[in-house]
Amino acid sequence: MAQLWGGRFTKETDQLVYNFNASLGFDQKLYKQDITGSMAHASMLAKQGILTEEEKEEILDGLKGILEDIQNGKLEFSPEYEDIHSFVEANLIDRKGDVGKKLHTGRSRNDQVALDMKMYVRDEIGEADLLLKELLESLLKIMEENLHTYMPGFTHLQKAQPVTLAHHFGAYFEMFKRDRSRLADTKKRLNLCPLGSGALAGTTYPLDREYTAKTLGFD
Repeated sequence: MAQLWGGRFTKETDQLVYNFNASLGFDQKLYKQDITGSMAHASMLAKQGILTEEEKEEILDGLKGILEDIQNGKLEFSPEYEDIHSFVEANLIDRKGDVGKKLHTGRSRNDQVALDMKMYVRDEIGEADLLLKELLESLLKIMEENLHTYMPGFTHLQKAQPVTLAHHFGAYFEMFKRDRSRLADTKKRLNLCPLGSGALAGTTYPLDREYTAKTLGFD
């Protein structure tokens, strides 16, 4: 099994423990973000002279092939791998040999996991925001068509005051409008790149964190 831990243990890990730690069943949906982040990391390593241009191109070619094969169904997720990171890395090594092992230079699983989650949530916020925008446009159309459609307004389940249907739908318009604002605030808070943090306090490799952050669209 492709484990990322366990070096201190002398006996083979019990299958139940492995199953408990494995996350591929959940984090396989992060494959696009994981591969995109790895491509940016490889490009940065080459820019800093840690990888040669040839090594970078080999790694990028391998990662592009993995991404394409996952998307077209040629490459399926296998339960023998613990998580999406080991899955991608193992397939890269299978395709490109030892150069694939250099991809993880100057990078920890910790900041890789944080990166994938931030990018995934950022992408999902973008999708949700577009859907909310379409919903607001639909509500606005209903409001414009019902400026003189009257209905009772309720308070405590009792008829209280006459309102228009436009007024009633306008309340929901404002609610969803606030939701868009909340999503924008969430994106602003999370849109900082963790790559380069390492396991705890950085690395001795001369990484260019600004370059990686800019490449991946972080603030």
